[in-house]
Parts: sequence; structure tokens; C-alpha cells
Amino acid sequence: MTTIQEQQKIQKEFQSRMDQNELLNCMRCGFCLPTCPTYIESGYQESHSPRGRIALMKAVVDGLIEPDEDFERSLNMCLGCRACEPVCPSGVNYGHLLEEARDIVHQNKKHSITVKAIRNTVFEGLFPHQNRMRTLTGLLGVYQRSGMQKAVQNSGLLKFLPDSFETMERVLPDVPSLKELKNRPYHLEPIGVRKKKVSFFTGCLMDTMFMKTNDATMKLLQLAGCEIVIPKTQACCGALHGHSGEKNKAKELAKQNIAAFEEIEADYIITNAGGCGAFLIDYDHLLKDDPQWAERAKAFSKKLKDISSVLVELEFHKKELSLPAQVITYQDSCHLRNVMKTAFEPRTLLQSIDGATYMEMKNADSCCGSAGIYNIVESEMSMKILDSKMKNVKDTQAKTIVTANPGCLLQMKLGIEREGLSNQMRAVHIVDLLLEAIEK
Repeated sequence: MTTIQEQQKIQKEFQSRMDQNELLNCMRCGFCLPTCPTYIESGYQESHSPRGRIALMKAVVDGLIEPDEDFERSLNMCLGCRACEPVCPSGVNYGHLLEEARDIVHQNKKHSITVKAIRNTVFEGLFPHQNRMRTLTGLLGVYQRSGMQKAVQNSGLLKFLPDSFETMERVLPDVPSLKELKNRPYHLEPIGVRKKKVSFFTGCLMDTMFMKTNDATMKLLQLAGCEIVIPKTQACCGALHGHSGEKNKAKELAKQNIAAFEEIEADYIITNAGGCGAFLIDYDHLLKDDPQWAERAKAFSKKLKDISSVLVELEFHKKELSLPAQVITYQDSCHLRNVMKTAFEPRTLLQSIDGATYMEMKNADSCCGSAGIYNIVESEMSMKILDSKMKNVKDTQAKTIVTANPGCLLQMKLGIEREGLSNQMRAVHIVDLLLEAIEK
């Protein structure tokens, strides 16, 4: 329950911090409505649309409504997929408005002791510290390899959790040992002629739970002719913090990453996770009001490239790529497509694989419902969106669903499991599939 005093503080901060010119840019035209998953799945509720949320933000600024539980609920229901931005004729930066609004609400609201403890553990105690992420992932590996996982699954204990939690436990990747997690490279030479020098943003989850995908990424870059440097002092991108009302911590992490990467005179900074890439490329906005970091952030953002973009630039798709005969389809990472503007390159790579038939999925550019931790905190809406997505997946008759983001990958695996298709279909990250294709 938000108290009157908290609402007054929130309203005052809205009036001083929200970009009123950006709020006024929204013409209420409704072009965003068909692109918004929560608007569609909520039965076309205006408060769950981008246009509706902007109207609510403006109403709080103007003092027409109180920033109460219903207002907060509307903000939290948003996936943050930013599919509304490419179709907006006024070019409203909705994602920036949403992040600012969420930060104001969370920083001026008294959370319960339990919520405060969870947020402190996740945002302060875990994600900013890669060594702790590795330790936790190592323990998950012990759980998987020791027989504990099968024992827990057979015991029926997971049935006391929400359905999506039980299914998610089954689709988690097999993680490496703690020894493997600690033995990570910092410099790799190209295989063949050197074409580019790149630095690689390894990420926190990607270099722990999805370490094999990071290894595949580096191998592809080497094969494409890239010298790779991995800064030792890089940190979490800060996306989870920025999207969850912890903007100050996100800024700290951004500064740490900028300092780590600007020491390397690389042509590009490479990412392989759409969600991370979109937040990294937005560092110039995140730090725009900091005179000591604004220009450094711009220089950092200009170097950001997704792995698929640099592979196409270096003509990797013209190499001999082949797979056994199968239909493959592609699920866009929302942030890769809508923020990093990368949609053509993954398709170019997939369509170049001999033996594979590429089938474009209907509404491949719509969100799968993962959205970071959205499928945990807003499970019901997430599963509605996923079920709609899986109808389109099945229409392609694909054997392989390709993604470009770890959250999307887990969500699509979850969808396959929910549909009972695990014996007929798989979900893979694009770099893992490309490595398969070039090693055949």
C-alpha cells in the first residue's frame, strides 16, 4: 500500500524529473497499440498500452491523478520490449520514460523488509559481483550433476511452485563446473587473417549459466578473423537495475564498464545478448547529465555491435555452413531489434546455412514474454504471451527455434516444454547453431 506521503513525494519527483517534452510528444495516435503484447493480452485495456501509460505519467505530472497502486501496476505490467518505438510517428522514447518512472516510484516507496532484503541481495549482493555469480552457478552445476536435481524432480516438491517455475527448472542449461567458470580467457588470436580487433562484453549470466554460448561466440569471432580482448574489470551491464528502479546502481556499473573498455583500442565492442546490448548502447542516454562521463559514454555506445552484425560485415555468411535437413525459424530479441536496430543480420546468417530451410514466423518481432525477470514477477501475463507465440511457432513446423538473447532462449524452451514438443523441437542461441553449421 502506497501512503499519501509517498504518493506526494512520487508526484513531486515526477514533476521535476520526467521529460515533459517527451510526454507531450505522444500524439495519442494509437499506432503503438497493435504492437503492444500487454494491451492485446489484457483484452485491449488502455492502461496497459504505451499510449495509456504515457497518459497516466502525464496525469501524475499535472496532478490529475495520484501515483497509487493502480498506476504502479500499469508500469509494472509493461514488458519494456519497446516495440512501440519503431512504429511511433513522433519518435517518442517510451523506454526512457518508463525507466525514469519506475525509478521514481521505487526510490520513493517504502518496501517491506522481505522485498527490501530480496532487492538488496539481487541488485547489490549478487549481479555486480562476477565471482559470486560464478559461485552460485557452480552450486547450480553441483545440483544438476550430483543427482539432486532428479531427486527433487521425482519428489514432487516442485509441484508446490507455480507451473512456470517447475517447467523453468527443467529447461535450465547444463552449467559448467566452478573450475571451468574460473578458467576464462582474456585474449584470443584470430584464426587465419586478422581483419578486426574487437573487445567482448561477456556479461554476468552469459559467462556463467550460458558460458558455452560465450565460448561459441568467441570461436566464431576467431573464425571470422577477429583478435579478441576481454577486459578483466568489466561488470554486469546494469539492465536489470535500470529496468527495476535501481538507476543509480546502473550508472555505477555503466561507468565501470566504460572505464574497462576504453582502455582497449578495439574496433568494436561485441555483445551476444540482445537485452545487454540494448542497455549498453543506451549508456549515452543514461549518463547524458553527467559532465565527466557523457562524452565517454557516447564513444562507448558508438562501438557497440551485436555478434550477428560483425559476422555479416566480415562475410561469415559466405563460408561453408551446413546442417542436416530441417526447418528453422527465428524469434527476434525485442531489444536487439527495437533498440540496436538489428534484424536483417541474424536472418542473413540463418538463410545462408545449406540443408536448413528458413521459415519466417508470423509476428517474430513481437515479445515472447521473457523480458528479463518478467516471466517470474508477472508469470500469468508472461505465459499468455508465450502461449500466443507458440501458436505461431507451430505454424512454421520448425524443428529449431533460433534466438539471440538468453532470456528469450529460456522462454522458448519453456514454451516447447509447455506444448509437449521437447521430442520434436529445440531452441538454440544463434551462435551455437552457427558453430554447429561450420563444424559439420
